Amino acid sequence: MPLRFDDTLETVLAGDLRSASGAPLAWRQLVDLLGRGRAPAEPRALAALDSIRDTVPLTVRAASARALEGAEPPADLVRLLAIDELSVAMPVLREAKMSEQEWIALLPTLAPGARHVLRNRRDLPPAVTRALESFGAVDFILADHRAEPERVRTEPKPVGEGLFAVADLVARIEAYHRDRDAAKSAVSGSERARNFRFETDAAGVVRWVEGVSRPPVIGLSLDLQGLASGSRLDGVAAGAFRRRAGFTNARLTIEGESDAAGDWLLSALPAFEPITGRFTGYRGTARRPRADERAEPVRAPIEADALRQIVHELRTPTNAIAGFAEMIETQMLGPVPEPYRDRAAVIRAQARELLGAIDDLDLAARIESAALSLGEGRVALRPLLAAIVTDLGELLALRGSAILVPEEDMAVSGDRRAVERLLARLLATLVSATAQGERLQLRFAEDGEGHVAIMIERPRALGHYPGEAVLGIDDEQDEDGTLLGTGFALRLARNLARELGGGLVIAPDLITLRLPAAVPGTREQAHHN
Repeated sequence: MPLRFDDTLETVLAGDLRSASGAPLAWRQLVDLLGRGRAPAEPRALAALDSIRDTVPLTVRAASARALEGAEPPADLVRLLAIDELSVAMPVLREAKMSEQEWIALLPTLAPGARHVLRNRRDLPPAVTRALESFGAVDFILADHRAEPERVRTEPKPVGEGLFAVADLVARIEAYHRDRDAAKSAVSGSERARNFRFETDAAGVVRWVEGVSRPPVIGLSLDLQGLASGSRLDGVAAGAFRRRAGFTNARLTIEGESDAAGDWLLSALPAFEPITGRFTGYRGTARRPRADERAEPVRAPIEADALRQIVHELRTPTNAIAGFAEMIETQMLGPVPEPYRDRAAVIRAQARELLGAIDDLDLAARIESAALSLGEGRVALRPLLAAIVTDLGELLALRGSAILVPEEDMAVSGDRRAVERLLARLLATLVSATAQGERLQLRFAEDGEGHVAIMIERPRALGHYPGEAVLGIDDEQDEDGTLLGTGFALRLARNLARELGGGLVIAPDLITLRLPAAVPGTREQAHHN
C-alpha cells in the first residue's frame, strides 16, 4: 500500500503560531493548505491566520499570496488576503474566482488600490463591474492626497456585514454613468494632452498626476503589477525601480478615450528622505513620442511565463517525493530494512538537488519576465561568505579543494536573500570545477564607481574556455556538480548580478563580481524565509 504524506490542518494549528520564527511558517502552511483546497477553510483556520497576521512580515505574506498563482482559493481566504496590504492582495485579486454575491459583498471592504486591480479584470460578472464602477470617484479622490477631497453626494449605508442598500447602490451607479458620459463628451471635443507630471509612492504606484486626466493614470505601477490589459509598460521602468535608479523614455501605452489615451515616454528620478535616506518614490514627467521615436512597450516573452508555470508545477511533486523519502529514511511509520533506508537517503539527496535546479529555473524565468522583486538592505560580505563556505563543506571535501575568504570585511547594498543566492550559486559552480588540492582565493576591493568588487580565482579546469566563452559551456559530464551545467549557472549569476545593479566579468584567470557598495546610513531590512 503506498504511503501518503498528509500535512493536516490539525498538525499546523497545533504547532508554534506565536513566535517570530513559527508564525511565518504557520502562515505559509495555512495559506497553502486552504488556498489549494488541501484543507477546508474552517473558521478556526481563518481566525488563526487573522490573529498572526501582524507578526508575519509583509514579505512573507506577499510571497505566500504569489505562491497561489494558478490555484482557486476559497472566498473566505480571498477576503482575508484582499484586505491586507496591496502587495498581498494584488496577486490574489488578479485571479480569484467567486460568485457575484461574494464579490459585491467584498468590494466595500477593499482599499482603493485593491479595487483598481479588479478594474483591470475583464472576466468579472456585469453586476460586479457596475458595482465596482460606483466606487470610481471616491477611489481616485482618496488616491491623490494633494487634492482637497470632494464630498461624495451619497454616503454608503452599511447593512449587516458591510453591504450597501440596494437602492443606494443603484443610485450611485446611475450617477456614475451620467458623470462618465459627460466627461467623455467633454474629452472628445478637446485635444489629447501632450505631457504630464507624476509622482509615485515607495511601491512604485502612481499617486499624484498633473496635466492629464487622473483616472487612467492613478494606480499604475512602475513595477509591472496591476496594469490593465489595455495599459502596457515596458521593463525599463521596472528594472530602474528595483535598483532605485532614474530612468529615461520608458514606454507606456494607455487605452481608452480620455486625453491620456495613447503612447507616452516616461522619465523619472528617485526621491529619498534627506535625513534617513529612505526611498520615498519617483517624481517624473511623461511626453508624447516624436514621429521618429518608438513607444510600443516591449512585452515579456511568453516563454518565460510558461516556464514559471512549469516550474511551479514541478516543485510540489518534488517536495512530496522528498517527504516520502524522509519518512522512509527516518522510519517514521515503522521499521524499514537498512537497504531501503539507504536508498531513501539517496532519493532525498537527489530530490534536494532537483529542487535547487527548479529554484534556479524559477529565478531565471522571473528575471527574463521582469517579475523578480528585490528589497533593500546592507549585507556584510565576510560573515555571509563564511556561512556559504560552511554549507559547501561536503562538496569541498569531495573535490579536495578549499575556498579562502579574506580577513577584512566589506558591505554591499541590495536584497539580502538575492545576494546570498548569487554568491552561493556562483561559488558552488566554481567549486564543482576545481581539482584535487586547488584553492579558490577571494579578495575584496573598491572599484571607485560606488561598487564593491569580489574577485575569485578562476578554476584551472575552466582555462580551456577563454574569457566569457565559459558562459557557453554545455556540461553533461558525470563529474559536473551542477545539475543544469556550469554555463547555465554562470549566466544565471551574471543576470542576477545585473538585477542587483552590478555585473559579472570573466577574465582568463579571474572572475570579478561587482555589486553596489553599501550606502552609509542604509537601514538593513529583515528578510524571513
